[in-house]
Amino acid sequence: MSCKYSLPPIVALIVLLAPVFAAAQIAPGRAQNFDAGWCFSRTDPKGADQPDFQDSAWRKLDLPHDWSIEGPIAQDNPSGFRGAFVPTGIGWYRKHFTLSPDAAGKSVFIQFDGVMANSDVYINGFALGHRPDGWYSFQYELTGHVTFGPDKPNVIAVRCDNSAQPASRFYTGSGIYRHVYIHVLDPVHIERDSIVVTRPPSPRNRPPWLSRPPL
Repeated sequence: MSCKYSLPPIVALIVLLAPVFAAAQIAPGRAQNFDAGWCFSRTDPKGADQPDFQDSAWRKLDLPHDWSIEGPIAQDNPSGFRGAFVPTGIGWYRKHFTLSPDAAGKSVFIQFDGVMANSDVYINGFALGHRPDGWYSFQYELTGHVTFGPDKPNVIAVRCDNSAQPASRFYTGSGIYRHVYIHVLDPVHIERDSIVVTRPPSPRNRPPWLSRPPL
């Protein structure tokens, strides 16, 4: 049984008045925000990467989320003065979601704008990869590891380990502290970060050491 996510009253009213919003399935299209409805635990339980793991008692929240800033702040926390004396450690995030049948045959990606730190990401129990750095965005392809349809749920799980301290010259936070997006694209598509715009340098402004003799 997965953790239950309660909608705010105004959102619940909108859902009742417009049933189209009630469908939580992700359909093909542009990048879709994936911040709502996560489960979180500041523990390191065995098996949390598996889809059938019981997370019903976990905390329900929306991203972005930083568990360090929640405290408690203590002088003996390993983060120290530069890290604002906040707690760090290990935490898990899990999200249950479905994909529209229309997305079958498409390429599915998940994009994280920032996870602090040493993140491991799993989809339906399959390990997608490890990311030691917490500052940069990254993505994984889910194609081939997800199911489609309203009765075929998927589970994305993220383990964050920010226990190695001090980790920076300043405050870093812990967890999925930036936005998450899911992309459902046609099999033939432009790869992320593959477009580069350049212009030839003007010979007039070219430094002498970069000048090349005519061929």
